[in-house]
Amino acid sequence: MFLILSKLLPLLVYPLGLSCLLLLLALVWLWRYRRYSGAAIAAALLIIFCSSNPYIASRLMRSLEWRYLPPNPVPQVQAIVVLGGCTDVLSPPRSSIEIKDSGDRVLHGVRLYQQGAAPLLIFSGGRLDWHSAAASEAQDMSALAQEMGVPASAILRDDASRNTYENAVNTAAILQEQNIERFLLVTSAFHMPRSMAIFRKQGLGPIAAPTDYWVTEQLLASMRGLSVATVLNALPDSEALHFSTRALKEYIGLLVYRLRGWL
Repeated sequence: MFLILSKLLPLLVYPLGLSCLLLLLALVWLWRYRRYSGAAIAAALLIIFCSSNPYIASRLMRSLEWRYLPPNPVPQVQAIVVLGGCTDVLSPPRSSIEIKDSGDRVLHGVRLYQQGAAPLLIFSGGRLDWHSAAASEAQDMSALAQEMGVPASAILRDDASRNTYENAVNTAAILQEQNIERFLLVTSAFHMPRSMAIFRKQGLGPIAAPTDYWVTEQLLASMRGLSVATVLNALPDSEALHFSTRALKEYIGLLVYRLRGWL
């Protein structure tokens, strides 16, 4: 039940969901409470405008993404742990496993392995109950890694995790079984603060190896000064709305996980 509620309830506070809720209230209030109706419409427009503004979205994402930067040099460790959330279910008309925009997770994990950072890859990720008939994300990531030349003997999997907390708990059991202490943790940069806190709560000592950055120095540079790019970045943008929502989701996740004692 917690898993279902954790996926559904936040939709009401994400920018798009909250704006739709306010517009619905405005429609209900339109005939009897016009003043409230106008306020609800104004609030919905303000939320959509601010959350789809690239300047605001980039600051929100940077506050998460830049807490951990890629290690330089990359240390030698015993294993590379890659978290799921980066593949799509294999289902027609797809002819093969496909990756999401967070697919850099599996690509970066394989890249680190091929660079010799560790002799072992551990993929962590199951499927939610409504995808129970599909292969686990760990299976999909393992298949992709093998397509890129990683031998099956160098891969371990956690096929049961449905959220980041379960990633940490199940991976901790694998690490203990394999007597592994030093490992790189690979996930999207915006997801790394929550992931590091959860893994540390399990008594582990992960080394952050983030990937999948949206906010770069080039992006920030394009927002400085006065130019066509500067003007365009001041306008509402669907990509910015997407990243604002992702950032808000992470902050909600940090709050909820802390309240549950998982951080």
